[in-house]
Amino acid sequence: MDICGNKRRKVSGGVRGCRRSGAGKMRRGACKVLRSLAVHDNNHTKDEEEDDDCFSISFLRSDRLDPAAALSPRYSLLREGGRGGYGGGDEELALAEFWALTSLENRHQNVVQLEECVLQRNGLAQKMSHGNKRSKQYLRLVETSLKGERILGYPEEPCYLWFIMEFCEGGDLNRYVLSRRPDPQTNRSFMRQLTSAVAFLHKNNIVHRDLKPDNILITQRSGSPVLKVADFGLSKVCAGLNSKTSEEHPAARADGRGSDQNDFVNINTFWLSSACGSDFYMAPEVWEGHYTAKADIFALGIIIWAMIERITFIDAESKRELLGTYIRQGTEIMPVGEALLENPKMVLHIPQKARSSMSEGVKKLLLDMLAVNPQDRPDASQLEMRVDQVTCAA
Repeated sequence: MDICGNKRRKVSGGVRGCRRSGAGKMRRGACKVLRSLAVHDNNHTKDEEEDDDCFSISFLRSDRLDPAAALSPRYSLLREGGRGGYGGGDEELALAEFWALTSLENRHQNVVQLEECVLQRNGLAQKMSHGNKRSKQYLRLVETSLKGERILGYPEEPCYLWFIMEFCEGGDLNRYVLSRRPDPQTNRSFMRQLTSAVAFLHKNNIVHRDLKPDNILITQRSGSPVLKVADFGLSKVCAGLNSKTSEEHPAARADGRGSDQNDFVNINTFWLSSACGSDFYMAPEVWEGHYTAKADIFALGIIIWAMIERITFIDAESKRELLGTYIRQGTEIMPVGEALLENPKMVLHIPQKARSSMSEGVKKLLLDMLAVNPQDRPDASQLEMRVDQVTCAA
């Protein structure tokens, strides 16, 4: 998670120094661009406790690959598409992303698609699927591969888990918006797409917890730009949570009432307790480590506000210009959520720029999304309806 240190640094031109916390040394993860190949009958004999698909991966070389077991490759490597940073807890983050994306029964055009997840050992790969009841070893295989351990029964072969994701050639929201002239029509379209995606996730009991422009990807294969919410490493799947399985406050609810373990979980009234996210987009209650899904609404408000007015800061580590609103205090800047936590009565000046063309409807919506009290914010379904109203009116 991205959390700033306790000491605020003096900055100029909107630079703020942040650190990524987590055990272990920082590492870089490569993102490969793959091409799917036609797959012929592998003539694979299934064990009753194994998944259906077993195939080779042409870009993985193994000196121990048994020639007699060579199967048709499903993918070929084209090029490296990019790299991302992650900390020592990356196995838990990867498992969280796998769990979130595979728990979705339906697709949404504005949520990045996990095409498949494959477990590779001895040069061959086996398709993994969420909750496959035919495989008693399913979850253990995933966990051991994520943690770099060896599967019981294969002591000489390490295992690798590969995520085959939808490719978004347009980069992230930062690059797309800041490389083009301001376009109110595109802003309105992006507002509708983002709120639709978050409404879909919340309806499916998924709290993203790390919404930011870096985690919003773009594809233009259909002609017009389509947003894809991505990176579910910090997400929380709340489906099935009850009084015995909550994070740290089992019976606590945002409305103050108790919770029957058989009740349907309302993620807008279910408290989460792991303080995580990226500081410029974190709601006040996240800084305190006690929040609900309404924290996603706050983050979305920061993103939309920054996108409309093109408010940016320079990341001290990467030196990149990023979309994000903040509060300026002399030579220092601080995240809006942190500032509201310190001064809950602070009035946000929206719009920030004198020549802004922001409508009164959008202004009021952003103020509601960025309310200090999460109960004063609209939930995701209400937000989706209000965005449709204000964008149509414009």
